[in-house]
Amino acid sequence: MNVRVLIADDHAAIRAGLRSLLDGDGIEVVGEAADGASAVRNARALRPDVVLMDIRMPGTDGISATREIVADRTAQVLVLTAFDLDEDVLGAVRAGAAGFLLKTATAEQLRGAVQAVARGEGALAPEVTRRVLAELATGGGERKPPQPPAGLDDLTPRELEVLRALGRGLSNAELAAELSISEPTAKTHVSRILAKLDAASRMQLAVIAREAGLA
Repeated sequence: MNVRVLIADDHAAIRAGLRSLLDGDGIEVVGEAADGASAVRNARALRPDVVLMDIRMPGTDGISATREIVADRTAQVLVLTAFDLDEDVLGAVRAGAAGFLLKTATAEQLRGAVQAVARGEGALAPEVTRRVLAELATGGGERKPPQPPAGLDDLTPRELEVLRALGRGLSNAELAAELSISEPTAKTHVSRILAKLDAASRMQLAVIAREAGLA
């Protein structure tokens, strides 16, 4: 089965380049958008598996578009950004983006990230993950008191262990190794935590873990 992708970027040349890198061999680019509003409309119309989203676009930006697409549950959003850390990236995390890559990513990294996000595993560039989580840990320079989210008390002890690990940016394979469980079991735990905390992505769970003082 092909992974259906919508590309949202305000530069036509970049959209064309991304299409050439992605289209084929298990990935199908089903549409493009030049701004956030078009990305939301096209995601609703085309129902792609993944929206490859630029953050900074005219009009409705990528953060606002990500928030709408995640709220609609029309697709997973993979943010492709030129910035390794700024408030835009943190805003997209909180908006529910399922993954992040830098625009310097190789074709192999890009295709792998699209496929991982489509499988529900998320995809996080190491450069982005480390610095975003560090920023969250310091509250952007000012430490904020931990805020337990609604639903945290509903988690089992094992799910709390998984949430703490997600707060450190661990993948399913790393979770499985650390907790001595299988990868499918790790994925099941993550899915249950997402549902209990009403979160849209693994990255949102990392944010929740950090803000609740669990990681």
